[in-house]
Amino acid sequence: MSRSHHTIDYIEINVSDMAAARDFYAQAFGWAFNDYGPTYSGIRAASGDGEVGGLNGTGTPGPGGPLVLLFSDDLDATVVAVEAAGGAVTTGPYEFPGGRRFEFSDPSGNVLGVWATT
Repeated sequence: MSRSHHTIDYIEINVSDMAAARDFYAQAFGWAFNDYGPTYSGIRAASGDGEVGGLNGTGTPGPGGPLVLLFSDDLDATVVAVEAAGGAVTTGPYEFPGGRRFEFSDPSGNVLGVWATT
């Protein structure tokens, strides 16, 4: 996995229930994980080469941390997937000068966003 200067390299999401968080992100976005014990799971890169982040079961989850934005090829389908996995849409979907986006809370209360070019 190559690294780029001044780019987001790793995102850590604090969670209150590791099993529920893993299930949510796997079901909503197809994420896979590397487990490092009961309180930490690394989020595998889509390429299969390395990790892009982690789920931390020892931190304090909740809104107010950095807003992580995910990209989607089909925003409406992603809304459906988030809700079906147990997440709650908190804002949107709405248009902005680059496409459309929405924000959601995961089962631990973390707020993330998803955007698409159309």
